[in-house]
Formats: sequence, C-alpha cells, structure tokens
Amino acid sequence: MGDVLDIPDTMKCPNGIFVDGIEALSVLLQRFAYPCRFADMVARFLRPVPQLCMITNRMMDYVFDEYSHLLAQLNQPWLSRDRLRHFAAIIRDKGAPLKNCWGFIDGTVRPLCKPDRNHIILYNGHKRVHGITFQSVVAPNGLIASLFGPVEGRRHDSAMLVDSGLLQELSQYSFSLDGVSLCVYGDPAYSLCVHIQGPFKGVNLTPAEQQFNKAMSQVRVSVEWLFWDIVNYFAFLDLKKKFKIGISPVGKMYIVCALLRNAHSCLYQSSTSRFFGIYPPQILAYFN
Repeated sequence: MGDVLDIPDTMKCPNGIFVDGIEALSVLLQRFAYPCRFADMVARFLRPVPQLCMITNRMMDYVFDEYSHLLAQLNQPWLSRDRLRHFAAIIRDKGAPLKNCWGFIDGTVRPLCKPDRNHIILYNGHKRVHGITFQSVVAPNGLIASLFGPVEGRRHDSAMLVDSGLLQELSQYSFSLDGVSLCVYGDPAYSLCVHIQGPFKGVNLTPAEQQFNKAMSQVRVSVEWLFWDIVNYFAFLDLKKKFKIGISPVGKMYIVCALLRNAHSCLYQSSTSRFFGIYPPQILAYFN
C-alpha cells in the first residue's frame, strides 16, 4: 500500500519530528478504523499522544493533497467512454429499464456534534441532525467516481448538484464511443436532464411507471451500500461527538476515507461490484 500511494520513506511533521512513511500510514488507518482515542494507540506505536495526533494529520494531508483529484473529476482512465458503455450494459443486464445508465448519484449526510453557533445552516431537516453533506456518483464496479463536498447540512441535493459542476462534466464526458449520451440515475430530488435521470413522480402512476421505478430502485440501492461501507470500514466517522466544526477537519476526514475505501475495493472488491458482477480496476491503475 505504501508503494501504491508513493508514500515517502520518511515524513516530517510540523513540530520537526521525522516518522517512517509506513508507520505514518499505519497510524492513520488505526485512527480511522475504530472510534479510539490517541491515548489508546500509545501502547501499539510507543509514541506520545501529541506525536500521534500530528502524524495522523500529516498523513491525512498527504493523501488528500496527492489523490483527492481522483474524486474531483470524471476525466479518469477507468471512466473512459468504452468503460462507461460497459457499465451501462452491466446495469441493463441486472434488470434496469434504462439502457444508457452507467452509474448512480446521491447525497449523504454525515452527522456532527451540534455547534455552539451558526447551527441552523448545518441542520438537516430531513435527517433531523446537524451535519455536512456530500454528493457522490457511484459506478457499478463499486468505486466512487465523483465526490463533492462538504457543504452545509441544510443544502438541498439539487442545489449541491449545481454547485458541484457535475452537469458540465457529464455533458463533456458522459458519452459512449459512438456518441450516444449516457446518464446517471438519482432520486426524485434531482431535476431531469439528458445526463441525469430519476424515477417517475406523483401518486397516480401507471403500472408501467411503477414497474420502472421499482426496477431502477433495485439496482440503485447499491449506492447506499457504498455509503455504509465507508462508515463500516472507517468507524471513526460514525463517532458524532468527535466531529466538531472548527476543531477537526471533518470534511477532509471523509474524503480521505472515501479514497481509502476505493483502494480497499480495488484490492478486495465490494458488495456493489459483486452485486453487478464486475471487477474494479487494479489498485495501481486506479492511483496512477
């Protein structure tokens, strides 16, 4: 893993101490794997709490600075037009009525500790929690293709879509080799356009429309599995009391864990990739 992420042999922390690169990665993974305190990690790494804190932050900054672009843009080798067409065929074979859907879009809320001030802008009325929101695009191979955020918890998914610039990226890259427009599928919160589709809305739906919504819902559920995987593998993210705006880099933590979760999927697959029967790219190909 150290070679894949091109981690330096030695890393320097802000206080001037030097630490082995693999040790720094191990500290980061230990910190996020379970909601533990730095004091609980002293016996394993034989370092005082202040050093463990600085090592974690230094390693987190490194992963974010070097690889966050993999979640910020769709112009990636594993998202070529030929691969997108293949994704659409895989989703279609799984029972989706849409022939040109290559992925799924959804928003997720990460709960936070209630802030002392400006808590209204962080309050999500739908989930009834204070939190930050992320927008994800998920491919059937189990990888997060795009991650935008964090934004305030009260922001609606449709507003986040506009701010993310995803529509412009889809209009540029979401095509098959023969020029056919491809789309991602979302929930009713998203407005319909060429590259974003959603379920039929209303209460008086025809049987055909109801069947369409049901069939698409059965394949779209895979995006929820991915959100669960991130919190399952990196349980520290689920410790709301440790997520405090202005004290912890809560947004950066989630993005780094999403990258590490993609790495895990490349190595061991995921529930989503097994559901669709398609392998993610090799880990070296993904990060390089």
